[in-house]
Amino acid sequence: MTSSDGFVPNPDAAELAAVNRRIATMMRYPDLTTPEGLAAVRATDFSPGGDLSHPVSERTVPGPGGELTLRIIRPEGPPEAVMIGIHGGGWCTGTPAEDDWLNDYYAGHSHVATVAIDYRLAPEHPMPAAVDDCLTGVLWVAEHAAAAFGTERLLLHGASAGAHLAAATLLRLRDEHPRVAARIAAAGLLYGAYDLSGTPSQRLADDHTLVLPAHWIRGFAANTFPDLDAERLRDPALSPLYAQLDGLPPALFTVGALDPLLDDSLFMAARWRAAGNHADLDVWPGGVHGFDTMGPRTGRAVAARVSSWFSARLAA
Repeated sequence: MTSSDGFVPNPDAAELAAVNRRIATMMRYPDLTTPEGLAAVRATDFSPGGDLSHPVSERTVPGPGGELTLRIIRPEGPPEAVMIGIHGGGWCTGTPAEDDWLNDYYAGHSHVATVAIDYRLAPEHPMPAAVDDCLTGVLWVAEHAAAAFGTERLLLHGASAGAHLAAATLLRLRDEHPRVAARIAAAGLLYGAYDLSGTPSQRLADDHTLVLPAHWIRGFAANTFPDLDAERLRDPALSPLYAQLDGLPPALFTVGALDPLLDDSLFMAARWRAAGNHADLDVWPGGVHGFDTMGPRTGRAVAARVSSWFSARLAA
């Protein structure tokens, strides 16, 4: 077992500082627990945008709640692996298309095919609907990867709520589908929520905390895990931090130093490592929640780091 952790030197830290100043003066935070507030957030496109270098296609597969849409980007030539992507958005918002630029980057730089899962959103579909959909998507890719993509190697990637769902899915795979779990070469987990009852950094957030103020943290949880108190939220099926973590693939945890979910990554990386798995941890100074989507230079730097890490794990 090897591991590394530490602050990442970001040559474009000034960009993050400027972004944070703009957020502090411009950001508005609707009430996520109201239909109007949730609709306003869902209408906002959080994608960094940019032209794509590879074609995008979609296909539907049978899912536990009906048809499940998978959004696919292929690299030029045979891929080294298939990276399954799970988008963020607090379990209540977001679409796979918002990750097109990122998945296109991975397709070109790690030479992987990417398959993004359009899981069901809360509050219309509270947990465990999203995890059930992600598990179904991974199992479909595992069954069809060789025929559809020419490789059986798998990667898993998720950011924010997507990182939580990726971790929860890995635990389900290990316990219910060990042969598929063994094929996942690595997981990239960016600023995930792993303790839904609230780590110290979550509890220290207030209504002026950038990007994830306290009432948004509460609102996302209320929509997704209705009527659960803190003790029930510590169920390992909901909060991966409390699970037995042995037998999981190498993981890269990425988080900004100003993110109220900072402790989630610090604690999860430590427990991942203590369970006998490989874990690397990158903490980006000046980064708020979702910082890699807010400045083009920093976004490319984070994508390059995760891409090179994936490539190294595939080579290993």
